[in-house]
Amino acid sequence: MASKIFSQSSSKTWPDFLLLGATWTTAISITVIFLWVVLSIVGQGLGQLSLEFLLTEPMNAGRDGGIAPMLISTLLILVVCLAVALPLGLGTALLLAEFSVSDKRFGQWVRRSLDFLAGVPSIVFGLFGSVFFSKILGLGFSLLSGGLTLACMVLPLLIRATEEGLRSQPASYRQGAAALGLSKTTTLFKVLLPAALPGLMVGLVLSVGRALAETAALIFTSGYVDRFPASLLDSGRALSIHIFDLSMNVPGGDHNAAASALVLLALLLILNGLAAFISLRWSTKIK
Repeated sequence: MASKIFSQSSSKTWPDFLLLGATWTTAISITVIFLWVVLSIVGQGLGQLSLEFLLTEPMNAGRDGGIAPMLISTLLILVVCLAVALPLGLGTALLLAEFSVSDKRFGQWVRRSLDFLAGVPSIVFGLFGSVFFSKILGLGFSLLSGGLTLACMVLPLLIRATEEGLRSQPASYRQGAAALGLSKTTTLFKVLLPAALPGLMVGLVLSVGRALAETAALIFTSGYVDRFPASLLDSGRALSIHIFDLSMNVPGGDHNAAASALVLLALLLILNGLAAFISLRWSTKIK
């Protein structure tokens, strides 16, 4: 009897032990790879970073000078992208999560379309933006074309993350709001959306990360010019394109490319931290 109990205990312990080991191995591997990439970039680019690097224009094909025009262009493209994607994404997520229950076929088709778009390569979006925004709408190579193209790219991520956040809320929230006589609009904006804010923040962070790191789509839409943009209709070089150009096309530009990559990582961390701060403050305010 004792041996039988021991064998049963061992058979339950070994799978748990293997799962725990696999989990820790995966976590440590990802951390090591992340640190390896970051330390490699830091080692090459940290010496190039300075206030002058952030505030001056590039010279000598980017080997010298700074990245000020690229920073401005990147931020303007991101502003256009989020200004279009956030209201459209939030509205579509609300439609799918709260209003498409009675029309299941419509919701299924929209979700399948979003899942398909989420897997489309970025260069395909770039070709679409080049044809539709740049040529058909007449926007040309401009920051506006680049931002609108990125909005099309990040919408699937934003919509699906927000929809899942809304669907994960307990039915008791809706039932309690209905019992109190709250309207559908009040329930959405006062109860469900604040509770689903973490899902929205996840979609926002993923969207910002993809938009900041995008290169292929922007080459066909926002352009390649490394000067300060005069308006949204002017061409501008995003920071990701600048890094690609220095690494691939400019001999001797590796150090400035690494420094630009460090700035891009810092910008991404700042925006992620800001999103987390807003989420925390909003959650605290609701409580």
